[in-house]
Amino acid sequence: MTNKSDLFTIPARKGRAVRLGAGEAIQIVNTHGAQVVDTWAFNAEDPAEFVSNEHMRATLGKLWPGQGDPLVTNRRRAIMVMEEDTSPGRHDTLIAACDDYRYGLLGCEEYHDNCTDNLRAAMRRIGVDITECPSPLNLWMNIPVAADGSTSWGEPLSKPGDHVILRARMDCIVAMSACPQDILPINGAACDPTEAHYRILPRTV
Repeated sequence: MTNKSDLFTIPARKGRAVRLGAGEAIQIVNTHGAQVVDTWAFNAEDPAEFVSNEHMRATLGKLWPGQGDPLVTNRRRAIMVMEEDTSPGRHDTLIAACDDYRYGLLGCEEYHDNCTDNLRAAMRRIGVDITECPSPLNLWMNIPVAADGSTSWGEPLSKPGDHVILRARMDCIVAMSACPQDILPINGAACDPTEAHYRILPRTV
């Protein structure tokens, strides 16, 4: 059983990374209901293998994973499974992690917190350096796709307390960023990024 003492914070606008053994799981909680959490998973033995959205879309035949679906790496293996999803299930695999260049294009003249730097900082905190930022699984990010292929910036459909559980199929590192986007409404109409939370769940028997 888990309790509140098992709950860890992903601070607003910042990132965290944790190691999971095969069979363990992570529960990621959208605490306030409107926060996008950019999420990555890397092979703990070789971070050059990671969840790859383009490989996952080809495997699943759809734009984002749902409950019961594997998260597929760039070597076409399942690294995790989305074991549970209490939200409406709208996530995103199309949009790259925000970076300082992106905010410059949006009009920022000074440095802006961003998911790319949050990933690198989170990985360094656990002693891992990475050379690239893979495209993240953007949990709860709502990117409507029209029939003509055009996209738009929707608000999350999730509710406070919605969560996903991702169970590891191999030893892995999960990194998460509470997206700092405060210009577009991807973190809700208020454009006010908030913290999210996570807990580690044990192996199932």
